Amino acid sequence: MTMQSAYEAEVAQGRIKSDPAQLAVLPELERVRFALTQPVQKTGFFKRKAEPIKGLYMWGGVGRGKSMLMDLLYEQVDAAKERWHFHAFMQWVHSEMTEVRKTGVDDAIKPVAKTLSDRLRFLAFDEMQITDITDAMIVGRLFENMFEAGVVVVTTSNRPPTDLYKNGLNRQLFVPFIDLLQDRMVVHELASDTDHRQGRLSGSDVYFTPLNADASVQMNQVWTELSGGCEEELTLHVKGREVVIPRFHNGIARAKFFDLCGKPLGAGDYLALSEAVRVLLLDDIPRLSRQNFNEAKRFVTLIDALYEAKVQLICSAAAKPEMLYVEGEGTFEFERTASRLREMQSDDWMSAD
Repeated sequence: MTMQSAYEAEVAQGRIKSDPAQLAVLPELERVRFALTQPVQKTGFFKRKAEPIKGLYMWGGVGRGKSMLMDLLYEQVDAAKERWHFHAFMQWVHSEMTEVRKTGVDDAIKPVAKTLSDRLRFLAFDEMQITDITDAMIVGRLFENMFEAGVVVVTTSNRPPTDLYKNGLNRQLFVPFIDLLQDRMVVHELASDTDHRQGRLSGSDVYFTPLNADASVQMNQVWTELSGGCEEELTLHVKGREVVIPRFHNGIARAKFFDLCGKPLGAGDYLALSEAVRVLLLDDIPRLSRQNFNEAKRFVTLIDALYEAKVQLICSAAAKPEMLYVEGEGTFEFERTASRLREMQSDDWMSAD
């Protein structure tokens, strides 16, 4: 089935709504799908090396349908394939490199790249983000090796290649990888005016209070709808430490207040989380006071990170934002957090500048 036919079938069955920006990228998706139906050409005497298949780098704002389109392509590709969320992939790469180093090799990246290229021809990534110089250097060499082996990569991102690892430490070392991406992949902006998630994530649908059985039921319903019933653990590597998010799928994370604010986490941890997820479901925010002052300070820092990164927050809480912190040191400072929590519930917050 062509990508056009597959897309039209989804529209006909009411699972998606037709969008001009999505229709515009279908020819590129079909180009990749069709190319992968062709047999791999072996090189040898009197045979010209086949032109490598260019991948696709789809970028655009949240809710524009990038992941949906990539999943649609993934379903239609009939070749050895794998689909990863980018952060989960990098966790796997770090783990594999650790195992390879135990064998005494000097370069652990090449064996990992060979493992991938031996077992697949098509690699789909969701949410490419580069926030760490170590990851920046690893992913550059890894992709170079995979491209050389003929692996076709399709990825989504919220930013264009030129903005990856923007203002990062020693970014000049990463620039050759950006050039490689633009050479080996077609870069396509999904410039839709419609956020297809806003129908689910707006107004009273994102803040449930008080903490009772009804709030739990509604949080579970949102999680099931957004995650599709799939989940895994997400481990973020932050300055040599591991921050574990208990439940995660396709850019959607879920954790309890204690998981993120009851442990000694800081701004760097929350920034890494904000880079890794598009939506955070946070359960069981308690009333805050001098009795749990440290947790309250962390919560303020968490909300600041989510707010600045435009991460959609869905939560259950003991009270409305203005009544979460009503006594004790820090009450005045919490007013801004309450204001941000209220603003993050508005229908147009995600699309605001």
